[in-house]
Amino acid sequence: MKNTRNTYVLALLTVVGVSLTSCKDSFFDRAPEDALTLDSYYQNAEQVRASTNALYNSPWFNFNNKAFWAITELSGGNARTYSGDVVNFANFSVTADNNELTNAWRSLFSVVAQSNALINNLPAKVPSSVDPAIVNNALGEAHFMRAIAYFYLVRLFGNLPIIENTLDFVYSPKINTNPVTDVYTFIIRDLEFAEANCTKKIRVGSSIDNGHVSSGSASALLAKVYLYKQDYAKARQYAEKVINSGEFKLYGTQVAGKTFADLFRTANNNNEESIVALQWVGGSAYGHGNSLQASFAISSQITGTGDGYSVIGPTIDLQNEFAKEPGDVRRQATIMLAGDRYPELNAAGGGFTVPADVNAQNTRAGIKKYVVGTRADNGGLGAAQSAGNNTYLMRYAEVLLIEAEAVLAGAASTSDPAALTPFNQIRTRAGLAPKTSITQADILRERRLELAIEGDYWFDLGRLDGFNATTHPKAIAIISQQERGTFGPDRTVIYSERFTPGNDKFLFPYPSTETAINPLLTQAPVPYKFN
Repeated sequence: MKNTRNTYVLALLTVVGVSLTSCKDSFFDRAPEDALTLDSYYQNAEQVRASTNALYNSPWFNFNNKAFWAITELSGGNARTYSGDVVNFANFSVTADNNELTNAWRSLFSVVAQSNALINNLPAKVPSSVDPAIVNNALGEAHFMRAIAYFYLVRLFGNLPIIENTLDFVYSPKINTNPVTDVYTFIIRDLEFAEANCTKKIRVGSSIDNGHVSSGSASALLAKVYLYKQDYAKARQYAEKVINSGEFKLYGTQVAGKTFADLFRTANNNNEESIVALQWVGGSAYGHGNSLQASFAISSQITGTGDGYSVIGPTIDLQNEFAKEPGDVRRQATIMLAGDRYPELNAAGGGFTVPADVNAQNTRAGIKKYVVGTRADNGGLGAAQSAGNNTYLMRYAEVLLIEAEAVLAGAASTSDPAALTPFNQIRTRAGLAPKTSITQADILRERRLELAIEGDYWFDLGRLDGFNATTHPKAIAIISQQERGTFGPDRTVIYSERFTPGNDKFLFPYPSTETAINPLLTQAPVPYKFN
């Protein structure tokens, strides 16, 4: 990998430093108590607890900023754009020199590097006076974040170099890839460690403490990983473990007075439904605040900070999917249509009504999810490209849908209450009638509407024919029918765009900058030697 040594040094500096230089009363507000050296920093329980804070913030920024939605929402058919730097994801013409591929690779491997820095340094640097449970929890968090970074990487690129100690490759960045099956084994082992070592919780309300992953977070992600592997028995085992634990709750049904839309308000960061989320500091320096609103909002009138570039709009296909069942409350919380009213945006001025001429990327609509409004709408915090709302990497709603799919277990349909109960919990919250029988297509559709603009649907399509498949007939059949074109003023299609990707388009090429430094990336993978 390019600049492996610099990545490792940056990892150490950020792990030590981010917790010391942020906003008061934020997730990162921790006071230094000693000199900033590895030998003297991790000296007490508070410093060890704070050591993981950085893993939820800046290393993820270049993935969150554009790569995450460009790759997943454009490729998956939920969003469209004219933006020349990312439009290739929408028409399946991405090449190895695409900048956002590079950003995704480097950002996610930065998470790996910083996780490795903790995993390999905490045991040696923390004195015996610190409670071992606190050290083990921090190590569990680091293993979790390394696992989820690799989970994104393996679904994007396939075979990958498994790196447990980044320092091993400082002077020799040439390293073979390991096969997808080994990467999944590595992810599972990391998550098992996290499950065994992270603190167990019962989440109540929204709190900074909930920003850190728990043992239950690891169980939830294990359920998802096993679902991708089509190991339905294990997926069900872990999903039911999470459900029965009572740790997480569904907003709008199990949390009184809250709705689906409330999940995406800054005031509700780290709520009971959040399993793992990136932690952003509103108004902080570039790279530490959430930049999604800057790209998604339809105008600066919403943001109040000069951005709001409407770089993407919801595809006709996604709009049509919501329209099939009128009354789905997720629609207005996900996409804006003319006349929609949002009292939480420009709240001091009486709210915001979407204008009749809304037309992000010629879709006659706009994106609402992750659009949170002005500084005043967010407790006085915020700046251009620096909002304070979290980015979800997983929510409890998904565990319920995993349970339904695991019970279905590849069958044509099921009426088993074990599947229908969690599935219909999601539909009930959305304001929709429950179903008495469900299919794989029903679950996939529910996942799409529940998680739209959260970076998941593309990966769902990619796993339909198997997590390690080389042919994708089911996914191609769905994608080829998606309308990705543009609406005219009367909301009729005036320019139709449909694409049929080849089987080779479900994984992306390694960034050319990385293969230039490490030519072994393009060679056949070698089995990983697990300890």
